[in-house]
Amino acid sequence: MSTEATLRWLTGLRNLGSRLGTERMAVLAGRLAHPERAAPCFHVAGTNGKGSTCAMIEAIQRAHGRRTGLYTSPHLVAIGERIQVDRRPLPDERVVALAEILRPHHAAIAATEPDLAPTFFELITAAAWIEFALRRVDVTVLETGLGGRLDATNICEPEVCVITSIGLDHQEYLGPTVAHIAAEKAGILKPDVPAVIGCVPPAAEAVIAARAREVGAPLYWLKDYFPDGLPETNLVGEHQRANAGLALLACELAEALPVSEATARAALQQVDWAGRWQRLTLADGRTLIVDGSHNEEGIRAVGPLLADCPAPTVVVGALGTDRARALLAAVAPLAARLHLVAPDNERACRPEELATLLPPAAQAKASVATIAELFPAPGVCRAAGDPVVVLGSLYLVGEVLARFHGGPLPDGRLQDRLPPAP
Repeated sequence: MSTEATLRWLTGLRNLGSRLGTERMAVLAGRLAHPERAAPCFHVAGTNGKGSTCAMIEAIQRAHGRRTGLYTSPHLVAIGERIQVDRRPLPDERVVALAEILRPHHAAIAATEPDLAPTFFELITAAAWIEFALRRVDVTVLETGLGGRLDATNICEPEVCVITSIGLDHQEYLGPTVAHIAAEKAGILKPDVPAVIGCVPPAAEAVIAARAREVGAPLYWLKDYFPDGLPETNLVGEHQRANAGLALLACELAEALPVSEATARAALQQVDWAGRWQRLTLADGRTLIVDGSHNEEGIRAVGPLLADCPAPTVVVGALGTDRARALLAAVAPLAARLHLVAPDNERACRPEELATLLPPAAQAKASVATIAELFPAPGVCRAAGDPVVVLGSLYLVGEVLARFHGGPLPDGRLQDRLPPAP
């Protein structure tokens, strides 16, 4: 099949949604002789900080001379960012080749048990495991897609589990309260597998502790470690130091993958993770900062960083009014100017909707724009001010980064679509 035909096939699956549950993934993995078992792995869940923590664990492991497989989502620009070996994303051609390996398995399952036919996200997850097995990686680092208990990645057999944080997000799928969400995230805990837990609300702490007792998972709370201070990292923000602590502790607990603390701490100073308070220089010398924080907890984490910016111009786009309301309430008082935009995603708020959610005092400094108008050419930003800060969605960050670098724009057909609400 041609590349375009394969992408059309994948697109069609994505349009059906990403159904929660591990049954389909288990069936597919069985047909593939369980590539997820080919290398020891770290499994990371949480409301925020998953991707950064995965990148830090990967950096530590690679610094010890190990070949690494990194699986994260969503991608910012190109789908191959989700599947990386030694931090090199797969080219589109390789993703298509892996999809063609999986196509006959999908067809066979769909023909006999249609309800067990794998979804778009499950096929991409399987593609990652196939690639990691073929490339003989020494260790894999897996980020959950949504929740944990019913996430496709949860068929893995990890060396260590990590829960980075618990906050309110995706309530329509994970439950209305912190306790409900914690129960879904804690679904990744496994018998006798150490679990590292970040700073979470008391209600989440109680749920995670109860689940750990139920399955027999030893817990390691970040708050009980690093009495002399959290590890330093080159990623910006106190929240990133917490993620660094989680990554270091997780690596120290993986008995099959011994690490040197000195080497690990040095690796934490050289982490590459795009879209997290990432600083870029525009062609005219001004600073552009992009950050994908998109929920209330994430915005609280980057709020102090924004407050330290002198009179920032903020470009805002959000997926869903609940997220947008919290985002605008936090950002508007700190911004000198606001540009309201819509990322290329079916769940994105229209700029006019964002305008209705602004605090009254911020109305005068806000304007509606398109991303193309603000970023018309590589390295160019038409918004006035310095710095220009882009906030509110990883999909927005992906579009801006693609325009900044002059590469192809993200293909919205190959982004995750959330499952229908129960």
